[in-house]
Parts: sequence; C-alpha cells; structure tokens
Amino acid sequence: MERYYSYNHFLREYFGEKLYKICLDGGFTCPNRDGTLASGGCIFCSGGGSGEFAENSSLPISEQIRLGKAQTGRKYNGQRYLAYFQAFTNTYAPVSRLRCLYGEAISQPEIAGLCIGTRPDCVSDEVISLLVEFNQKKPIFIEMGLQTCHDDTARFLNRAYETEAFTRTCRRLSEAGIRTTAHIILGLPGENINMEYETIDYLNTLPIGGIKISMLYILKNTVLADYYSRHPFPILSMDEYIDHLLGCLSRLRKDIVVERMTGDGPKNLVITPKWIFHKRLVLNSIHKEMKNRNFMQGGSLCQKNL
Repeated sequence: MERYYSYNHFLREYFGEKLYKICLDGGFTCPNRDGTLASGGCIFCSGGGSGEFAENSSLPISEQIRLGKAQTGRKYNGQRYLAYFQAFTNTYAPVSRLRCLYGEAISQPEIAGLCIGTRPDCVSDEVISLLVEFNQKKPIFIEMGLQTCHDDTARFLNRAYETEAFTRTCRRLSEAGIRTTAHIILGLPGENINMEYETIDYLNTLPIGGIKISMLYILKNTVLADYYSRHPFPILSMDEYIDHLLGCLSRLRKDIVVERMTGDGPKNLVITPKWIFHKRLVLNSIHKEMKNRNFMQGGSLCQKNL
C-alpha cells in the first residue's frame, strides 16, 4: 500500500520509468556568500554549497554527465537520467551563461529533464522566461531551499530572504508552468514540532509539486558547527526525527510528492548526528513506523505505540 506519494511513483507516472539523477556543478556561487546580501552563506551550508556529491565544476557539463553515468552503472540499468544542478545557487548568473549551461545539459540525448536548485530571490523574470523556453524542450524542475516558514529562525540561519519571497516566486513559477520542490529541515535550533507543522501548513497553501525533508545535521567548518561548540542545543535522535517526520507528512497535502525523507551529509564532514549514516536502517524504520501507526500522507496519524 502506498502510504505517501513517493518520488519513484511520481517518476514512473511522469516519465514512465524510474530515473537516476546526475549531480552537476555549474561553478555557481550565492548572493548570500559573495557579499551581495550577506557573507558566509546559510550557517548550516558546507563549503561546497551542498554539492559535495556533484561532479567537478572545472569540467564541461557533457563530461560531468559522462562521469556521472559511469558512477551509476553498478546500481542503475536505465538509459535516461535527470541532470541536477545542485551546488550553490544555480540561477545566480547572467542569463547568457545559464542558457549555455542548461542548453548543454538538455542537449545530451540521455537527459530526460533538468533539476535546478536555487533561491527564490534569484529567480528573475528573465530567468523564468529562459526556464519556460527550455521547459518546452524537456521538463524543467526548480528546487528552492525554504528550511522553515518562520522568519525569526531564518534570520538565525542567515537565509537572507523573507518567507514572502518564497511565496511570490512559487506562484510566479506555477503561473509559468514550472514545477517547484521545497526543501525543509526538521530539528532547527529554537523550533519545536508545532513550528514544523506550521511550515507544512504554509507549504500546503502554495502551488508546489514536491518536498524534500531532512533532519538538521552539523557539518565541520560551518558557522553552525562553531555555534554548536559554544552553545550546544538538542539534536533529534532517529526516533525523534521519525516522530517529527510522520507528524509533518500526516499534515502534508496528498498531491505533494515526497522526494526525500532523510538526509545524508558527507561522512568526513558530519559532526552529529551519526545515525544518519545508516540510511537503509533509517528508511526501513520510517516505513515500519508508518505501518505501525497506520500512517497515510495527509491523513490522521495514530499515536506512537509504546
């Protein structure tokens, strides 16, 4: 029984098959790092701009795709892929450069669609026009980091944009026919489960197509790591995270695709929690708890069996 709208289910509906993502690095930066808005980036973000699993930015996009395909050979037998511009803010460049990078990616015959990670304040009218143009050739999917709907928390995170910007950009992208996925983090400092529910309730009001959910994990050489060393705060255990996650998903609109339910930062960078390294155990535990609680996305949630 499908207890939630999974990403694999969506891919089979949309493309007729499961596809594998190839993570690319277009050599972008971020206005939250280069001094345009702020410096240092979001306090949880690594030096690689959350793109540690992407290919080398010094290589042409076509070569990054070739290498990405070679790395998937042992676990994926399909012939089509999604190209994922992941590291930093992937619409933060002149449109002429974006046209070259996106165009090179979708021109590869094995690339079925393009996923682009960005910020809502870096999606101009010119960028949307370019996305609409490419969306007529192959599907374009935008991913934006919200993390929380609470502006006080966002200021602590140094997100450097107000939640209203996310609202406006979601609606503009929807009007342009571009599908949007929101990223959120559970277990943020100063937030409780009811605040996380409020973030879900906020997203339910927006025309988004997907959601990626992660627990908070602390990476070495980040502002958050320095803050945590001076001001330790509670980090969710695996059981606590699952409890928060299922509570959030029970409130989530049924038509929103759950594209990610856990995170897995680079092992050499993660300070805490270490349980995220056991991804198979985490996912199996989530699915077991869904069954135990008779969980359904967007439905009622039974209390945890004690």
